[in-house]
Amino acid sequence: MLVPVEWLKEYTDVKVSTQEFCDAMIMSGSNLETVDKYGEEIENVVVGKILSVEKHQDSDHLVICMVDVGQEEPLQIVTGAPNVFAGALVPTVLVGGKLPGGIKIKKGKLRGVESFGMFCSHSELGYPDKIVPVKHKDGVWILPEDSVPGADVVEAFQLKGETVDFEITPNRPDCLSMLGMAREAAATFGEKLVYPMTQCKEEGEGTASDYISVEIKKPELCRRYVARVVTDVKIEESPWWMQKRLMYAGVRPINNIVDITNYVMLEYGQPLHAFDIRQVKGNKIVVDTAAEGETFTTLDGTERKLPADALLIKDAERGVALAGIMGGLNSEIEEDTVTVLVESANFTGSGIRSTSKKLGLRTEASARFEKGIDPNLTADAADRVCYLIELLGAGKVVKGSVDCYPTPVKAEPIEVRPARVNAVLGIELSADEMTRIFESLEMKVEAKGENLLVTAPTVRMDMEKEVDFIEEVARIYGYNNLPTTLPEMNCQAVKSRKQELRDLAKEALVGMGADEVQTYSFVSPKGLDLIRVPEDAKERKLIKLLNPLGEDTSIMRTTLLPNMLEVLGRNASRNNASITAFEIGNTFLNIPCGDNFHTESDALVLGAYGGKMDFFLLKGMVEELLTKLGVPARTYQAESANQAFHPGRCARILVGEQEIGILGEIHPEVADAYGISAKAYCCELKFEDLVGLANTEIVYKPLPKYPASSRDIALLLDESVEAAKVEAIIRGAAGSLLESVALFDVYRGKQVPEGKKSAAFTMAYRAADHTLTEEEVVKAHTKVLKALEAELGAALREM
Repeated sequence: MLVPVEWLKEYTDVKVSTQEFCDAMIMSGSNLETVDKYGEEIENVVVGKILSVEKHQDSDHLVICMVDVGQEEPLQIVTGAPNVFAGALVPTVLVGGKLPGGIKIKKGKLRGVESFGMFCSHSELGYPDKIVPVKHKDGVWILPEDSVPGADVVEAFQLKGETVDFEITPNRPDCLSMLGMAREAAATFGEKLVYPMTQCKEEGEGTASDYISVEIKKPELCRRYVARVVTDVKIEESPWWMQKRLMYAGVRPINNIVDITNYVMLEYGQPLHAFDIRQVKGNKIVVDTAAEGETFTTLDGTERKLPADALLIKDAERGVALAGIMGGLNSEIEEDTVTVLVESANFTGSGIRSTSKKLGLRTEASARFEKGIDPNLTADAADRVCYLIELLGAGKVVKGSVDCYPTPVKAEPIEVRPARVNAVLGIELSADEMTRIFESLEMKVEAKGENLLVTAPTVRMDMEKEVDFIEEVARIYGYNNLPTTLPEMNCQAVKSRKQELRDLAKEALVGMGADEVQTYSFVSPKGLDLIRVPEDAKERKLIKLLNPLGEDTSIMRTTLLPNMLEVLGRNASRNNASITAFEIGNTFLNIPCGDNFHTESDALVLGAYGGKMDFFLLKGMVEELLTKLGVPARTYQAESANQAFHPGRCARILVGEQEIGILGEIHPEVADAYGISAKAYCCELKFEDLVGLANTEIVYKPLPKYPASSRDIALLLDESVEAAKVEAIIRGAAGSLLESVALFDVYRGKQVPEGKKSAAFTMAYRAADHTLTEEEVVKAHTKVLKALEAELGAALREM
């Protein structure tokens, strides 16, 4: 809503600067967009009277004008404006003068003829083309005949002005008007609101009912229709003060009658329309829906096929206007119009929106009706139009009006509890202070015991409940004056077990040098193809979005691996030499789970490339993480079926028979698909399962009192034997004396036969209640060697 400040001051006294005005309006709840200034950059532009016009000898479109600008000698100005003539008064910028946009005028020559200035159009003075008056849209601005040559144009026509653009929220359609914003300003600054004059002399012959009758056949779509009649109409240009206000409010001036209806629409927020009464057949207005397949030509000259529920303003024979949207070409005001029917009606927003959307036709009027308009405004708006017609001498107003109002809308009082207002806002206002605030917003207040009965004007359609009135108190009291407090609560926030483990996992991984990332849950199905997931895999049980933004976000992710590879690929493309990253996030499978149609579970993915990263370093990080989480004894089993990973450098992670994840080197072809040239390593864990397995309880264990005895062995094993299997045999054979066992070297070389490998383990033996003897250690160690030989055919190799 564009609000010219000078126009606003006609209704309420704004005594502060525009900046202070804007700041205060923001704090009282009005949303501000911009402030536009007009006339600020204009210098040395005066009224010029054209004394003579001669054709330029060397040009088909240029003319040479002698212009009186209030100086001793007239100036010679060459122009291409098509509408100049001898005697015309035009804005003239003199040499050295300035125009908006930093344009400075210099003396020049046009086709060899000197020019000492320039005539100005509205657009050259800073007005957008869309609001330039129709009469002056082609050519320079022709000033009124009473303009004085040499007078400063900015001062003579009061061109300096400011327009504040407010963003009006859908719940406040009353603010889509000058009076609505003036009401807000008056309440904000504690000033009075002055309503515009509406009392007419009514000098026309007869009464309105002698000229027109009104029938509403669809009262559910048209709540009120007011018709007034004006005779002896003179169609001419509006005075400059009205044109200026319309232009600053974003509306193009057309002629006095149209301008008056637009002016009042901006003033009251009530759309109006004027018909040439000669074109209203049968002197009758009927408000009814269109017939099936009916066509209608609107003012823009477009013939439209109307939907059956479109509301039409009809005469005795045909449609003459598309209700609440646009008038008809068959009843528009023309140059010879002498009697005008002024329509001020109220249509339901849902009906107007439906028709407007179906026709693809949206206007200033339809936008207002869609948001809702108070039907009690219609009579005042019609009276205001008639008053302005009399004021401008544009016609004579006929006595009375035809007002069809089937079901009048009345304001209902709402009980407001001052104690509740204070409790919600955290303030201590008395009932009298609240009454003053309500009355400043033109609400009626009555006492009801300790409470207040508040009746909002019907224009405030957003006032429905007590909480709405509490908001009004907060706005006018000032949001900046409300105390800052925290809500009282009697509960303590506690993290769930899963949240605690998530934090523990993040802390552990960050401590090992990994960076946390977060990616979208909406992904592309191509990701599963890139990591070569089989068609029958459960990861293909997809949840598809019904209305995705695009294919790249069309499904819910079933695995975090593609997301991590995208992160690695993005970093590789930006020449990052190394990265270690992790994410803990949800995955979604289209598999029913209990009462849910899908399965949602947490997963953890860890990915890296570059630096010293290899399979064993990644495995070490995973081991450290699982240890921190208290996940019991893990085993690793070689995996070659998962096509996302290198077949010889991949392992499944097991706890007993339960698989909790997979880790390994990404298959070179998959890495290449993501633009990763270095070897990349990833691990994906079922975090949901880890939560069930984790045991973070810390149990005190005293330091051992007795020394340990260690043994290192190098075993010659078949290439296919897994280290985990060797470790399991060692633990089973050594019994309770074995404290720890760890693989510390794997060797393949000339001293090792083909098909074999050398695996070196270190073992520590210790007893809790005494120092082990050599005999005890040898006995346990011998059992281990025999078990390894018996089960694996392992032989000792010299270290």
